[in-house]
Amino acid sequence: MNEQKIAVRVTETDAIMEVVVFSKSADKIEVVLGEGVHSVKCELLPTANGFAYAGSVMGREVVYERSREQVQADVELENHDYRDSRRR
Repeated sequence: MNEQKIAVRVTETDAIMEVVVFSKSADKIEVVLGEGVHSVKCELLPTANGFAYAGSVMGREVVYERSREQVQADVELENHDYRDSRRR
C-alpha cells in the first residue's frame, strides 16, 4: 500500500514536516508523526475560519494549510469510482 504524506507546519519553529496520513475527511485529518515506536498520532481539525487544519502534538501546534473545500475535493478525487470510466 502506498502511504499518503502531507506537509504540515510547526508554528513554534515554522519548520515544515512531512507526515503520514492515517485517515482523511473534510471534518478531520488524522496524521502520524515519526516512525516506529516513536510515532505519535495527531488529530487535525478545521480552524474557525475554515482555511486550515490545526492540532497539537506533545505540546506543539501543527497546521495543515489547506482549506476545508480543498481537502473535500482531495477526498472526493481519492474516492472516485473508476469503474464507471471503464464502461463502453
